[in-house]
Amino acid sequence: MLHSPDSPSIYGKVYLIGAGPGDPDLLTIKAAKAIASATVLMVDDLVNPAVLEHAAPNTRTIYVGKRGGCVSTPQALIEKLMVREAKAGHIVARIKGGDPYIFGRGGEELATLQAAGVACEVINGITSGLAAATQVGVPLTHRSHTQGVIFVTGHSKSDDSNPDPVNWAALAASGMTLVIYMGMTHAAHIQAQLIAGGLKASTPAVVVQNAGGGCDGYDTQHRFMTLGSLASTIARQGLKSPSIMVIGQVVACGLAALEHAALSQKPAQAVRQQWVA
Repeated sequence: MLHSPDSPSIYGKVYLIGAGPGDPDLLTIKAAKAIASATVLMVDDLVNPAVLEHAAPNTRTIYVGKRGGCVSTPQALIEKLMVREAKAGHIVARIKGGDPYIFGRGGEELATLQAAGVACEVINGITSGLAAATQVGVPLTHRSHTQGVIFVTGHSKSDDSNPDPVNWAALAASGMTLVIYMGMTHAAHIQAQLIAGGLKASTPAVVVQNAGGGCDGYDTQHRFMTLGSLASTIARQGLKSPSIMVIGQVVACGLAALEHAALSQKPAQAVRQQWVA
């Protein structure tokens, strides 16, 4: 039952839910319960429709598209709708691909809801950067190769005085695994900046397109390469967003894992040919 809109001190609630990278089996139990309790769903483009099967039959669904390189619902409108529906007494499940707090604008939405006096709970999801690496057998940390991992966006909010706020030279010198979101359009720039910052052109890299299968109309595929061939491989293979780039020595572990898995099906050399020098 909804709260009365005539009682402004009694609102509904908003759940900011991470639906994971696309595979509905990776949705958390807590997220499924929150979706089942909702009276309104606000759903991003990269959410697998199977996730919505957890909702009650009479739940109203509002699609608020968010996909790189496509026309998207304005963020201000999404936040306005969340506040409006919650103040009308609804339980709102704001469902995002990946995790709300990792390049999901969860912090912005939480601040808006708090300012409006609306209760909000964040439910984490498996971020696509983690899922993409796991899909190709890449451990993001490894005692023999790296002591940490950095998640970074290749498409940052910038201005005329600072057209690229990412310090790529510092990232190149960090020795950490780099997991780059939303970087496909700027692949050549990222490649050049990392090499200029001291990262070797021979550093292993992999691009995983549509990790978890969350984006309809795009194949789930990957290509191994070196940092020096990053941009040319993306162009030649026709890889597109949504894709994750993983750069670092741990990527070699992924290639080894795939070779091992393929030995019973085809010669290891055939698998190694995926690596683009």
